[in-house]
Amino acid sequence: MRSIVLALVLGLGSLAVPAFAQSGGTPLNIRGTVDKLDGETLTVTTREGPKAAIVLPADVRISGVKKITVADIKDGDYIASTSIKGPDGKLRAMEIHTFPPGPPPRNLNQRPYDLAPNSLMTNAQVSQVTKVSQGATTEITVTYEDKKEVVVVSPETAIVAPTSGDKSLLKSGAAVFVAVTKEADGKLTAARVVAETNGIKPPM
Repeated sequence: MRSIVLALVLGLGSLAVPAFAQSGGTPLNIRGTVDKLDGETLTVTTREGPKAAIVLPADVRISGVKKITVADIKDGDYIASTSIKGPDGKLRAMEIHTFPPGPPPRNLNQRPYDLAPNSLMTNAQVSQVTKVSQGATTEITVTYEDKKEVVVVSPETAIVAPTSGDKSLLKSGAAVFVAVTKEADGKLTAARVVAETNGIKPPM
C-alpha cells in the first residue's frame, strides 16, 4: 500500500481534498517540494517532475502538520482519510489527517481521490475506535451522510494533525501539498498550502 503510484498530471483536473474545497476554475492537487518563493509566486517541483508556478493570494491558507498517533483520535472527532477499499468492504487507510478544532466541516462525504489508483477520500465523524490487536491494527468506525464505514489503521498509516503556519514554512526543499485552481489561461492560484513542518511531511 505504501508503494503509491501517483496519478496527478498538471494538465488534467483532479479532485481537491474535500476539506480544502474551492470554487471557480478547475481544482488540482499539487504535491512536491518547494523550489523557491519569490514574492507571491511559489514554484514547486512536482513529484512527477515538472515545475509549477503557483500564485499565493493574500488570503491563502497555509498550515503545517504534526505527527500524532491513532491513540489521539477519539469518538466524536472529525477526520479525513485516504484509503483503498478492501475485499471485505473495509477501508485500508493510507493516511489520516484530522480537522482543526471548531465547527463540524461542511463536506462530510466520500469521493474518489488522486493520491493512488482506486483511492478514496472520506471526510467523516468518528463514532468508535476499536483496538484490534496490540501494536497491530485499529479499526475506526466513521459516519457521513447517514452512512457508516470502517477504516482500518495499520502501524504504517501516516497520521497527522494540522498546525498553524505561514510563508516561513515554504523553504526550498520543503514538501508541500497545494490545493489550487487552474484558470482557462493556465494560471494556478493556491487556495490551501500544507507544508512540511519539523521534518513531518504532509501525507495527503
